[in-house]
Amino acid sequence: MSNRFIIKNLVIAMGMTCVALPVIAAEEQSKKDDAETIVVVGSRAAPRSVADSPVPIDVISGSELMANGPSDMATLLRTVTPSYNVNAQAISDGATIVRPANLRGLSPDSTLVLVNGKRRHKGSIIAFSGGGIADGAQSPDVSTIPAIALKQIEVLRDGASAQYGSDAVAGVINFVLKDNDSGGVIEAKMGQFSEGDGDQLTISGNIGLQLTDDGFINFSFESNQQDPTSRSTQRSDAQALIDAGNTDVANPAQVWGSPEISDDLKLFVNAGIDLDGDSEAYLFGNWSEKTVEGGFFFRNPNTRGGIFAGPTLEDGSASILTVDLTPGATDNSACPVVAIVDNAPDAAALASLSGANCYAHNLRFPGGFTPFFGGDVVDLSLFVGTRGEFSDGTLYDFSAGVGEHSTEFRIGNTINSSLGPETPTEFTPGAYAQLEKSMNADFSKELLGAMGFESIVASYGVEFRQETFTITAGDVASFKLGPYVDQGFSIGSNGFPGFKPADAGSSSRTSKAAYFDTEAQITEEFLLQGAFRYEDYSDFGSNFSWKLASIYELSDSFKIRGSVGTGFRAPTIGQSNVRNVQTQSVNGVLIDIATLPPTNAVSVKFGGVELTPEEATSFAFGGVYQNGDFFLTVDYFNIEVTDRITQTSEIELSDADRSELAALGVTDAIGLNSVKFFTNDFDTTTQGVDIVANYSNEALGGDIGYALAYNWTETTVDTFGPNVNETKLNRLERGLPEHKGSFTVDYSANDWTLMARANYYGEWFQFSPDITGDAAVLLDAEFAYNFDGGTAVAVGVNNLTDDNGPVAEGAPSGRSYASTSPYGFNGRFMYARVSHRF
Repeated sequence: MSNRFIIKNLVIAMGMTCVALPVIAAEEQSKKDDAETIVVVGSRAAPRSVADSPVPIDVISGSELMANGPSDMATLLRTVTPSYNVNAQAISDGATIVRPANLRGLSPDSTLVLVNGKRRHKGSIIAFSGGGIADGAQSPDVSTIPAIALKQIEVLRDGASAQYGSDAVAGVINFVLKDNDSGGVIEAKMGQFSEGDGDQLTISGNIGLQLTDDGFINFSFESNQQDPTSRSTQRSDAQALIDAGNTDVANPAQVWGSPEISDDLKLFVNAGIDLDGDSEAYLFGNWSEKTVEGGFFFRNPNTRGGIFAGPTLEDGSASILTVDLTPGATDNSACPVVAIVDNAPDAAALASLSGANCYAHNLRFPGGFTPFFGGDVVDLSLFVGTRGEFSDGTLYDFSAGVGEHSTEFRIGNTINSSLGPETPTEFTPGAYAQLEKSMNADFSKELLGAMGFESIVASYGVEFRQETFTITAGDVASFKLGPYVDQGFSIGSNGFPGFKPADAGSSSRTSKAAYFDTEAQITEEFLLQGAFRYEDYSDFGSNFSWKLASIYELSDSFKIRGSVGTGFRAPTIGQSNVRNVQTQSVNGVLIDIATLPPTNAVSVKFGGVELTPEEATSFAFGGVYQNGDFFLTVDYFNIEVTDRITQTSEIELSDADRSELAALGVTDAIGLNSVKFFTNDFDTTTQGVDIVANYSNEALGGDIGYALAYNWTETTVDTFGPNVNETKLNRLERGLPEHKGSFTVDYSANDWTLMARANYYGEWFQFSPDITGDAAVLLDAEFAYNFDGGTAVAVGVNNLTDDNGPVAEGAPSGRSYASTSPYGFNGRFMYARVSHRF
């Protein structure tokens, strides 16, 4: 019986149990200010307040997340956390399905994601086209987590590999699930962009119930539908075809916009029960699934190689590609020559192909075609454990968990050109899956008065993890070598060729870790932390990380803090073993690029070697000021990362190289222009400043809260190898805005509330094509009214000024606006929400 079957049915069964039990009225909870909010991330001692933490931590409440138009978790985090960046991904292969995001200017997989303090599994998608910093990243899919399930989010803005292991170079994001044992809420939210597209409908709910007299069970669900958007103009080459009389070209021929998201269902369960006075058992898990469908590039019926474009004729004119359908034919010399005249195939010659037992794809697709691409995503997890206290005062936590994220790809409105007229137009080119299993044993004990200090907390533990990355072969037609490959037709489902059986299979590795973490209250004013971790991987070896952090109270209102340490990020099992073929537009020309494992014979020919971990050294210092209702933190950070993993630049293939590739089993080599692979190839220094300020008071007959958050981040590439070209260098250093911030005002009086927020984005750059994005301020607002009985309604708007970002080049590519804008290109989003609490 599979892990997926067990977890799905357990989560659903627990949810049905929740629905069947009686509902108990919820108790109203008072809202704590940020300085008093208790967090568990960043320390293995007793939970502490944000103001007492030796490292900077942001806390976002569940109610703050819900007061937004978007439902996608990555977009919500971008709005409320200035050091978190994510943008729309139009025509970005797998990155369209799972959008890569980053914290503090580092790659998406340099941020460790936790749920209830336990490591979250990575997504199955590797972002081959991630907009620079995210290129090649494989990170958790936070979009599978619904906001309504969350009590709060804790964002640790400091390196924490010595405490939590690989990936925590930029920081840690801990999603804390709701644990109330009574009450609940159900909510419906509808929204639309100002251009009349991107309709969103989200229905979500949460319920908390008692589990006997000594426990709780909390269940959440979210169902979401999101229509696609289009911010497109007609491509110049498509318009030229129309001007030449081609009436079969769509308008627009190619869509730049957000993908369609359908059948998006998320289920979460969180439960706990006291076993006796000193121990408890807990369980949490999820089942999430969705279908994402976006667009690809336009295939021009005159110029697309391997499908439509034929040889150049003696007079210099172009022709279309034809095939002789006669069994045993190895060339098309017997077929009529169809020249392209005035940007259109010669109509009489094209019509004569049928009589000569010949064929051209122009007969079936006279206006060319634009593939659609997407995937069916399934995400699941289940963690169980027990924690408590031994008789000697030692706290313990034993846990085991499993998580899996899989994506079955789909591509349609395309062809396997080598199959000629018999080709299907829809394919299932295969699937990726990331499976992770873990077991942890954690211990902690407080020693009062030890070594002359006020107290020392000694924590230690061990961890075992297993990761498996699986490639599933696609349907035969998606990779088949058709009978017409020898006549110049390309192989595989065009745009995303299927994974062949030779590419399919699973790659696994294990890791074992041991850590020691101590926290000493030296005096009443001075706290010192130290952490040390040793981790051993079955594929590349071991790593030792350490960290020191401290906070010192200079006065009742002012504290200084700092940290220094090392960290690492292990190459993902997917980066070490993935195979993929993608289509990119280079100077208006579509080319097919294969990504191969770095240890593949072809990669080795061009310098590929086994990947090694990225290693980091970081330090930070800052201060905390608190006076009455005013709270301020200012922190500087500096992170040096060596041996960062990237994809090589595209290595162009000669005819001899293609023949060698085919001989080595890469049978679709005839359609490939170049290859690339992952490699450790550059070092960076990232530095920045985070400022967080909060203030609240009573005014205008109500309560007003003010929140300011600002981030400055700068990345410099210190050294780099031949695989970091000028474009990639610029993307790494200038692709994100260096300055980002927000200022939020919340006003509440009687039964209504008003939220207004200004979001600031500094100057940023897009390369290829080169576009400068000027600094911009986007305004959000929401008005809500609470009726007696628990019902509330709200109306709101995100991006009130309808800023789509800078205008792109338009006609050449079909983009109306820059595709890598840090705040997207869709413009104003308006929404309404109704909820009922019970």
